[in-house]
Amino acid sequence: MRTVQLKNTNIPSIALGTWSWGTGANGGDAVFGNALMSEDLKPIFDAAMDAGLNLWDTAAVYGMGASEAILATFIQGRDDVLISTKFTPRIEQSDHALEESIGESLQRLGTEHADIYWIHNPKDVQRWTRQLVPLMKSGKIKHAGVSNHNLDEIKLAADILAQEGLQLSAVQNHYSLLYRASEEAGIIEYCNANDLIFFSYMVLEQGALTGKYNAQNLFKEGTRRGDAFHKEVFVKIEDLLELLREIGSRHQVNPAEIAIAWAIAKGTVPIIGVTKLSHVASAVSAIDVRLTNNEIEELERAAKSTNVEIRGSWENNMI
Repeated sequence: MRTVQLKNTNIPSIALGTWSWGTGANGGDAVFGNALMSEDLKPIFDAAMDAGLNLWDTAAVYGMGASEAILATFIQGRDDVLISTKFTPRIEQSDHALEESIGESLQRLGTEHADIYWIHNPKDVQRWTRQLVPLMKSGKIKHAGVSNHNLDEIKLAADILAQEGLQLSAVQNHYSLLYRASEEAGIIEYCNANDLIFFSYMVLEQGALTGKYNAQNLFKEGTRRGDAFHKEVFVKIEDLLELLREIGSRHQVNPAEIAIAWAIAKGTVPIIGVTKLSHVASAVSAIDVRLTNNEIEELERAAKSTNVEIRGSWENNMI
């Protein structure tokens, strides 16, 4: 298993996401059209841990605590699990909101610290980044990260922590063949130059780049991903999906593994949502794929020619 160095911690080269675990606001039913609970997900967790994929990414707003609560039932009594969770700023919150949120997350998770704790959006970077300081100094946060921040906001957060003798460790942004804004804005280059790990989420565009869906086999209507990837979008990305299949055949893997391997080749740590045993197997296979420079260029040309760019309603423009 290839690993990546996150400051003083070895992490796997793929993290596993739990956005689609549980139900409720921003949960699996609303976004993905499923309703997966502990009994459905325990075999997936066990298989991933057995494979060495032990970094789990969640957030307080995923199912409004449901994702964290499910994960908690799996990690009790274990000391080999790395937990990544998040605080989501809102304008109307009190000055104690971040401290309260991490307290609630740690209580739900049944742990004393978060291995990575993220500020989930850039609303008032100065206000919320400063709130990390006492929590990092107390040990409740081992590594701090920012998510959905642009380059100037990342630099500001890093400077605020540096003034306290602390370090920003990671950035987590949407990044895929169909959405490369963080690369185009110089964010990935900045991360590489400043010892920050760039975590790429929605690498598979919520399943659109797995090859399992197309204009004849669409996502469930009425879900967030179904609204984003409607029939016309799948028609536009048909050639890209065919190329993913073709390159996958060369490497004897599925299209999803090629999209994940591309993100790894670009120097990022993909966060892959897992709701089936096959998703774990796919992540393990992707780690071993070595794309050639020509294959990377082929994929990027095909993706650009689609003229498709899916940006979430919560995402600000990075450029």
